[in-house]
Amino acid sequence: MTARALIAVTGGAGFIGANLAAALNRRGCDVLLVDDFAGGGEEKLRNTADLNIAERMDKREFLEAARAGRLPRELSAVLHQGACADTMETDEKYMMENNLEYSKTLFEFCAKRGAQFIYASSASVYGGGDVFTESPECESALNIYAKSKLLFDNFVRGERAQFQCVGLRYFNVYGPREDHKGRMASVARHFLLQYMKDGGVRLFEGGGGYADGEQRRDFISVEDVVAINMFFLDNPSIGGIYNAGCGRSESFNAVALAAINACRRRDGREPATLERAREEGEISYIPMPAALRGKYQNYTEADLTKLRAAGYGEKFLRIEEGVDRYAEHLLDAPARA
Repeated sequence: MTARALIAVTGGAGFIGANLAAALNRRGCDVLLVDDFAGGGEEKLRNTADLNIAERMDKREFLEAARAGRLPRELSAVLHQGACADTMETDEKYMMENNLEYSKTLFEFCAKRGAQFIYASSASVYGGGDVFTESPECESALNIYAKSKLLFDNFVRGERAQFQCVGLRYFNVYGPREDHKGRMASVARHFLLQYMKDGGVRLFEGGGGYADGEQRRDFISVEDVVAINMFFLDNPSIGGIYNAGCGRSESFNAVALAAINACRRRDGREPATLERAREEGEISYIPMPAALRGKYQNYTEADLTKLRAAGYGEKFLRIEEGVDRYAEHLLDAPARA
């Protein structure tokens, strides 16, 4: 990348977007930060207060400028993170406008401009399956959010882009700058905050053949997600749809225990085992919400064969290390959580 490249980050005031903007700052790139500033503007400004932003644009203004070809000529790449990420959203029209149509507009802009286009897809497109390979036979959306992401992935496949177009299927991402997400924040954040406040964490009871807290997901630190994005930004000749996970699943019990022990270490206490945490009431279980039954992925684990074949060779943070870093961030810099 050139020293003063201009990169647009949509959803730039959000969780992954703000972390990407910070990484671009460290590289000396100018950032065009795009977000929906019509609601929650104060929280979004707080999430990016420490960033060096060349220009901020509301997403409506950005879309209008993209359609009219009025975006700056020096804009060389779009990191598209903007979307409605609420897996419990039931308004399909709203979801498709924000996820599918928004993405199509930016795809078409980048195609005309020849700009790099790296966008956020989701591991939710795999539905309730147990094989997580970037292939249509493994895909089945369980909710409207997943449907919107899968429809755009399939649109991209059908277009056979002649410019760099990369879709990254994020698995369960956690880390700094997600405090504004509320109930949609990562379980790592929920567990850490619950333990800091109440001295215990609450997990879902078992189901679908899984014991209490033994549902398994591929949890990936936002640090690793940023690194994957930067890899593709540095390799504009590589395109396609790729999994962005660690390639290993961890139980929710393991994440809860990592959160508990990260806090215990900072209190000068010895780490607990899962059995001890249960016995002492540091881990308890609650029923699965009715709205999630039948729409919940009990297991995910990214197949990294395609990502590794593309040349990405970095190691991923293990859950204990990633959650420990996150705990340090929450405890030492609560204003930037």
